[in-house]
Amino acid sequence: MSILVKIADLDLSNKTVLIREDYNVPMKNSEIAEDTRITATLSTLKQILEAGSKIIIMSHLGRPEEGRHDETFSLMPIAKSLSDHLGMEVPLIKDWVNGIEMSQHQIVLCENVRFEKGELNNDDELSRKMAKLCQIYVNDAFATAHRAQASTHGVAKYASISAAGPLLINELKALTKALRKPAKPIVAIIGGAKVSTKLTILEKLFEKVDKLILGGGIANTFLKAAGYEIGKSLYEPNLVKIAEKLIRQAEKNNCAIPLPVDVVTGENFDENAIAKTTSINKIKKNDIIMDVGPKTIKQLNEIILKAKTIVWNGPLGVFEFKQFSQGTKYLAKAIATSNAYSIAGGGDTIAAISKFKVEKNISYISTGGGAFLEFLEGKKLPAIAILEEAARAWAAMEKAREL
Repeated sequence: MSILVKIADLDLSNKTVLIREDYNVPMKNSEIAEDTRITATLSTLKQILEAGSKIIIMSHLGRPEEGRHDETFSLMPIAKSLSDHLGMEVPLIKDWVNGIEMSQHQIVLCENVRFEKGELNNDDELSRKMAKLCQIYVNDAFATAHRAQASTHGVAKYASISAAGPLLINELKALTKALRKPAKPIVAIIGGAKVSTKLTILEKLFEKVDKLILGGGIANTFLKAAGYEIGKSLYEPNLVKIAEKLIRQAEKNNCAIPLPVDVVTGENFDENAIAKTTSINKIKKNDIIMDVGPKTIKQLNEIILKAKTIVWNGPLGVFEFKQFSQGTKYLAKAIATSNAYSIAGGGDTIAAISKFKVEKNISYISTGGGAFLEFLEGKKLPAIAILEEAARAWAAMEKAREL
């Protein structure tokens, strides 16, 4: 576990605190579809307010064109949600980079940081301007910790004091617990559209886990590599050979990859598509694999119930469509009823956990997606590394004061 400055270590009275949160929540028709990432921050915001601080919040939402305001990606719905949850007005500030006028015990939300030119490439000038906004910078956005950007990395270099927020610290503790000395057998579930985005993590997991369950397009690519007909299903043709190699690598590491024995297919990727359950050996050329079938669900349930540690990132199928949601639904419920230490992360995973109402029975739900995976890989996350540097500088400063 990293040595970091915590909020509890600091005198927050009469300070301006700039806090980087992760409010990159799922949206539908300009409204928040799922607000776990917002509600998770409320206790921290209240704690800082009660300590006598002013709070400036930064976050991104989506992937807008940098340097241009785009209402589609405005944080106005987030500001309204925060106002409702906190019972006080949280105004959205559009022009905030060069300073914000605030009253005591006020919270403001800066408009999407990705509207600012230089955010993505960790621009030095923008980072310095962010640092001038505050006396204390707090990074509480684990989900963005794998990115060296102005609001996650550069600002921490120039702020007088840079600390880690409670959510970020809890994420690191939970992930460390799951990985440092995990109880065996260890089961990992990795779903998603592409093998290419999760290639490195798959290679690392073969060395660490006993069973690796694959879902979505990733599973389809492995099914193709194993010689099965997958019809018109989503997969990556250029990675079939690599998937074949990974299957052999898994065998050498005594890591089992239980591929589906039956699947649920449709002829169109559509919420009204007719679902049909079929054996993995009988997929037709026009079929699209959208979920795993009941025999596979039973097989996976038995694996989950024997596990002592479970790491989950990604659904098994198109769980957004009711007729193709059963695999992910029963996986979520199996994890929730198991006695294993379970940690789940990633936007789609959080959405599935919320949809199937199993939040209370997952040991830890990580807000991170990419950061979650990179931590599992053993990579050093840039935003954590800069906070460690800041912690060393702060500790030296405190020691000098004592002398």
